[in-house]
Amino acid sequence: MKPKILILHASGTNRDGEAARACELAGGAPEIVHINRLRAGERRFADYDALILPGGFSYGDALGAGVRLALDMHVFFNEQLHEFVASGKRVLGICNGFQTLVKAGILPGQTTEDDGRRTDDNLRNTQYAIRNITLTHNASGHFECRWVHLAVNGSAKASFLSAIREPIFCPIAHGEGNFQATDAAVVQGLEDAGLVAFRYVDGDGNPAGGRYPVNPNGSVADIAGICNAAGNVVGLMPHPEDHVTAIQNPLKSRGGLGLSLFEALING
Repeated sequence: MKPKILILHASGTNRDGEAARACELAGGAPEIVHINRLRAGERRFADYDALILPGGFSYGDALGAGVRLALDMHVFFNEQLHEFVASGKRVLGICNGFQTLVKAGILPGQTTEDDGRRTDDNLRNTQYAIRNITLTHNASGHFECRWVHLAVNGSAKASFLSAIREPIFCPIAHGEGNFQATDAAVVQGLEDAGLVAFRYVDGDGNPAGGRYPVNPNGSVADIAGICNAAGNVVGLMPHPEDHVTAIQNPLKSRGGLGLSLFEALING
């Protein structure tokens, strides 16, 4: 049987259809489920083999990008979601979904506190994420809509990403995609722990080095996506679901299909 993929929909989500199509092409069986059906108990996270939080503007970004949806995750689905992640099932957050995972404390997830103790306490993980990393307004000061190249970090804990053999070429569409940390030590900690999953690169695969528009939003260390320590939760700002067939590439330039990410997620 094909793996069952839950694609979460909330008011304002607008990339769920594209994500479903990408999953179908990758060999999965996606189902788009409105969050209210989950709240009503008609569906449960545990019913599925993987979870995708797609892009869009959930709740109109009324409290900030991904904030309201992250609050829903805490209030209504905290136990279900953390059990899903702890089970080892894969989670992918794209754009608004990435923002939601960060602001819900799912990414980076389990952390080492200042006293050196390891904890998987959900509240402390959330506080760590809020204190130390965020996705904030683009350095350009405006909404960015352009195509970018993404390179997979071969040292990332999300080992299933190693199935992606070339940089992904896909669009971005966000106003708050600037990945930032409180200081250089936090960034180094992410690097050392293997939690950096994707970086912005140029068309030849060279580091962006902070150059605009190769790095389209000013993200520190050219970070386009991160994963958790277990390697089963990944979030990224660009939209690989918008380039799953060659005909979708308006520039006809080099760079792999975003479909490779969904194939790795479902089959890797």
